[in-house]
Amino acid sequence: MKLPTDNPNLFVRFLLSFWAPTTRSLRGWALASVVVNAGITVTGAGVRVTASGLGCPTWPRCTPDSFVPVAHPEVSPLNMAVEFGNRLLTFLVLAVGVACVLAALRLAPRRVSLVRLAWLQPAGIVAQALWGGLVVNTMLNPFTVGTHYLISSGLIAVCWLLYARAGEGDGPLRRVTHRDIRRLGHVLLAAAFALLVAGVVVSGTGPHSGDEMASRFDLDIEAVARFHADLAYLVVGLTFALLFALHVTHAPRPARRAALALLGVELLQGVIGYTQWFLAVPAALVLLHVLGSTLVWIAALRVVTSLRVRDGEPAPVSPSPTEATEATAAV
Repeated sequence: MKLPTDNPNLFVRFLLSFWAPTTRSLRGWALASVVVNAGITVTGAGVRVTASGLGCPTWPRCTPDSFVPVAHPEVSPLNMAVEFGNRLLTFLVLAVGVACVLAALRLAPRRVSLVRLAWLQPAGIVAQALWGGLVVNTMLNPFTVGTHYLISSGLIAVCWLLYARAGEGDGPLRRVTHRDIRRLGHVLLAAAFALLVAGVVVSGTGPHSGDEMASRFDLDIEAVARFHADLAYLVVGLTFALLFALHVTHAPRPARRAALALLGVELLQGVIGYTQWFLAVPAALVLLHVLGSTLVWIAALRVVTSLRVRDGEPAPVSPSPTEATEATAAV
């Protein structure tokens, strides 16, 4: 039996990947959604470090009279191009999200849990775009800018959950480790999210505001940076504890590999963070740090989903002829 993915025409295979999807192609689209949402998070940081946050000073138009960039005496053409390019990437992210929805709707048999997760993507992307308008209208207020990043983190979590759930059944959740180890994984994920929030506060306090007119949090940058570093130590410590617990309990290899990968990403992120601090926060390292924080978040999500599985729902058992006869007689 040939599958849609066996078609020799590349374009036809692309169309069939969401119009006549398999579980594998749906997972591919979910993973693509993780990638594009992570990518637009990094490019959003690029907008900030190039001082292009108000390159398009209005929303939804780029300028008061045009949806596309036009020469403006008060805005650098480069800044306008950077900001407009980031806005255009939203359509790519939305397109991938719509492909996930189509694939989930047309998957046979349809799985309601996957459809619900898939619909969260375009809904979240639209909400994110509207919030982007608020970012512009508040002149890059650090609260709205930081929330913009955290919404992207939430979307990445939804995309990753779709990827993980598509590879499982719809049966009851089953732990693959001890209950307390799974709880430790949840604590680790919560700590990782707290680390993201603290990073947002540091970004909203330090340099690279996105524009000269943008406001900053009225906080001591050294104090918030130290608090952020303390949270990073906590996350690394929890990761090491989880990795040790998985090792001594002989947990399944996917869980141990996920925890080891998370620890590796965290250590690299720490090197980047300390380097950028001692070099007075150069723009290039800010981009790397945002990429690192996004990878830490994805790796933490991978750890949590590796600590449990869902089997397929058991097929209904047909009654034996004797049981069927007795049931009929009873009626």
